Amino acid sequence: MCLGVPAKVKKIEGEWGWLDVNQLLLKINLSLVPGVKIGDYVIIHAGFAIQKLSAEEGESTLELFKQILEIDEK
Repeated sequence: MCLGVPAKVKKIEGEWGWLDVNQLLLKINLSLVPGVKIGDYVIIHAGFAIQKLSAEEGESTLELFKQILEIDEK
């Protein structure tokens, strides 16, 4: 199963970005999603950003992931 994970762009260096994934910063290639800016949300998979999300989509999806993790911890 493949899983795309939402993340927020914190820093951009050329075609690479540092993205916040559950408070972990990962270096991700942004070349597949032109026009990404700091503060944007994207879906990442296999080290690449593959889709840009609205702020509302990014935040609501991250909240769902958080709820799933909380259920799993019980």
